[in-house]
Amino acid sequence: MKPLVLDSTMTNMGGVFYPTGHVFALFPDEDCVRQAANALQSAGHRGETAYASPEVILEEIVRTLGTADAPMPSVGAEGDMVRRIADLAGKGYHGLLISMDSKDSPERLVDAIQPQGAVTAFYYRTFIIEDLIPQQPLDSSPQSVVVGTHAAEGDMHPTVNSDQPQ
Repeated sequence: MKPLVLDSTMTNMGGVFYPTGHVFALFPDEDCVRQAANALQSAGHRGETAYASPEVILEEIVRTLGTADAPMPSVGAEGDMVRRIADLAGKGYHGLLISMDSKDSPERLVDAIQPQGAVTAFYYRTFIIEDLIPQQPLDSSPQSVVVGTHAAEGDMHPTVNSDQPQ
């Protein structure tokens, strides 16, 4: 496992973090990242891995947002993903960038990293970001952004049950 060095191949045309052909996963601490890298190797994963401390995530990955959302939000989900990553890094979570070989399976990857503490993982494919481990609420503290790209999809006007006291 090498340290993450962000370069232009890991951003989209607008300069926002989008490492096509990679999975970016987040873990509670560095030890979990190292265990996940070892588990991937044991599972026969062929791609390389790179470690990103919370500081590197906040300094390198989050800065790629720049003014990408100004004056109008991005059409794609890459900005939302970077904000989700920023929320976790701000809480001390560490990252693992995993290169996907054509023979690597996302399912086997998840099977290897989730038991090691992965709280979320995004597979950056051409034109789509696949959320391999949907993020569960980590605690009751509010997030700095609306999670997901379709925040308004839920029922905006829940039905009130007249049998229940209000």
